Order: sequence, then C-alpha cells, then structure tokens
Amino acid sequence: MEKLETSELQSRLSSLSVSSFPGITSKNCEANPLNRLQSTDLSQTVITPDNQTKMDDNSNNRESQQSTEEPSASLGKAEAGDSQESSTSHPGEKKDLPPMKPASTWTSVALKELKAKLRQEKDSMVTVYRGDIMTVYVPVVPEAKRVCWEFATDGYDIGFGVYFDWSPVTSRAITVHISESSDDEDEDDELEGPVVPGDVEKGSKSVANSNLGEILPVYRQDSHLAVQGGSHEFPGDDGTYLLKFDNSYSLWRNKTLYYRVYYSA
Repeated sequence: MEKLETSELQSRLSSLSVSSFPGITSKNCEANPLNRLQSTDLSQTVITPDNQTKMDDNSNNRESQQSTEEPSASLGKAEAGDSQESSTSHPGEKKDLPPMKPASTWTSVALKELKAKLRQEKDSMVTVYRGDIMTVYVPVVPEAKRVCWEFATDGYDIGFGVYFDWSPVTSRAITVHISESSDDEDEDDELEGPVVPGDVEKGSKSVANSNLGEILPVYRQDSHLAVQGGSHEFPGDDGTYLLKFDNSYSLWRNKTLYYRVYYSA
C-alpha cells in the first residue's frame, strides 16, 4: 500500500514543471552575474562593471585633488612665514638716522687773545692727560638754533670730533666727562649696534651707539698754531651734541686745552 502511494506521488511530481506556477519564469543565468562573488583565480580576467569604474575614477580624482591641495596649503604657510620673517627687524641692526647738515668750521690767528680771555673764565682751561678723552655734552635748547665751539692748545695738537645723540634729552645742563681711552672703548662695547673700527690718526672713531650720528670725525687739529672754531645747526628739537677732545693717541704728553662752547640764535 505504501509503495503504491509513493509511486503515485512520484508520477504526479514528474508531470509538474516551473511554468505550471504563475509568476515564475525560467531564465538562464548570465555568464558573469554582477550580484555574485567574482572568481579568486588570478589567471582569469576580471570584468569590472561600468558604474564601479566610474566610482573608482571619482575616488582617485578626490585623492589627487587632496594631494595637490596639501602642498599648496603648506606653500601658503611657508610664504606667510617668509613675509613675517622679512617684516621683522633683526636685533643689533643699526637703524637709519635722519640726515644732518655738515658743520661750518674756521680757524683764527688770534691765539693769544683767546687764551688770555679763557684763562679768566671758570672751567675753560683744563688739562687732558695722556691717553684720556674729554667729552663735552651739549643738549639742544629751544631758545637757540646753533651750537658753536672754539678751542686752542699749548705746544701740541689734539684730536677733535663732533657727534649728535638722537636720544631724548633728560637734562639741559652742559656737562663734561673725562675717561681713559680704554674706559671709552668699554662703554662702546656695552652699547648696541655694530662697532666701526677707527683711528684718531685717520680721522675716525669707534661709534657703537645706534642713536649716534657723526657730524665731524675725530681728526688731530693744529690747535697749538691757530684757534679752531666751528658751528652746527640743530638737526632737531631734541638731542645732545658730543664734542670730543681726544688725547688717547699720546703716550707721554698731557695737553693744556682752552675751549668754550656756546649757543647761537
């Protein structure tokens, strides 16, 4: 009985086909379906679908754009850094000072008359010892427009130069500072700015102060033969003149100096 039922069931199933069920059609599979895993055999050529190729191209383009944008960004940072460095001034560099007019100088044969007159005035006759430098500080005053000087010496010459310090004036009094040549060089070393080597014999002097302008370089003057005089117009409303009487080159002789400094409208 069971064998009969089994044979009948098999005969019924064999008579059925896929087309007997509505909505189901029979179709051969594609040779290389897109929705199936591709073969892992490297010897076979893999066919890539068009939409996947486009997606890969777009991703490559984005990567190339990012790679090209990164160097440009770094380049922009480098340029910004260069501009900042160029705009920053380096410490120790000497800044440009305003221009100054040259000094007016003259000589006079009235040597005895000047000495006789200055002997009667206080602090107008001094001794500049061997190896020393005497500096007279003359600040700018609003009542005048020029500074004037006259000087003479006994028996021997002396070095003389004029400089102008643009630093703000703290006192209107005329002061005198005497230092040995070694002390004066030490003070210059402490100042900022490049040191310019100089020699009183050649008409130059080491000036390290970045605010110090040269009007007359230090030269040896024949002040024992004629009165040496001069004047200079104020270059500004603020600042201080430095009149240097230099005997640093003398190893044996002290110099007797007669001098006077005054203002002129």
